[in-house]
Amino acid sequence: MAVLEVENINVYYGSIHAIKGISFEVNEGEIVTLIGANGAGKSTTLNTISGLLHPSTGSVSFLGQPLAKLQPHKIVERGLAQVPEGRRVFAQMTVQENLEMGAYTQGNKNIHEDLEKVYALFPRLKERMTQTAGTLSGGEQQMLAMGRALMSRPKLLMLDEPSMGLAPILVEQIFDIIADLHKTGATILLVEQNAQMALSIANRGYVMETGKIVTTGTGKELLSSPEVRKAYLGG
Repeated sequence: MAVLEVENINVYYGSIHAIKGISFEVNEGEIVTLIGANGAGKSTTLNTISGLLHPSTGSVSFLGQPLAKLQPHKIVERGLAQVPEGRRVFAQMTVQENLEMGAYTQGNKNIHEDLEKVYALFPRLKERMTQTAGTLSGGEQQMLAMGRALMSRPKLLMLDEPSMGLAPILVEQIFDIIADLHKTGATILLVEQNAQMALSIANRGYVMETGKIVTTGTGKELLSSPEVRKAYLGG
């Protein structure tokens, strides 16, 4: 079943045509990745899906329902959560307060149970639950941003550049966590400049260039494609 369907969307920043008629879908239980160079339109695509930007034409449907004209917080209530590029944790609040903020669409009914699940997934956050988020390392902040999104019990988790600015060992940790989430049945749309890591865990991928989708295939197909290797994998 398609959880997310993007149909022929065009997005403009003023006179700049940022997204040019792209279409793709994410099915239940998949990891789908959008890869491409900086400025290809990957983050713009996620921001359009989550309601922060609006397409001039085309449609975005989530669980069979159109998202047009819905405010971003209403889209979160429907079960679509985005972990933004740059993490954007609430620096002055504690780890636990940040996680509780992620549950605001849920009321308080499941908050204790959901906190325990997030702490089981990210033991480092449990150790630092009373620490302010601004004092965490970059990797810990990324874990916190992911944990905060999971507190909304998403039916689709969108991750925007989760490895950005992290040391290689932390990048591996973050991708291990994404793979573990997938094993629990999570549906994930991943935007990532580290094409090698993204394609190695993705069921399917779409390659974006200057606002268009130019190639698609399974993660394995794209990893072994000479054109993709040359352009994005340094070989």
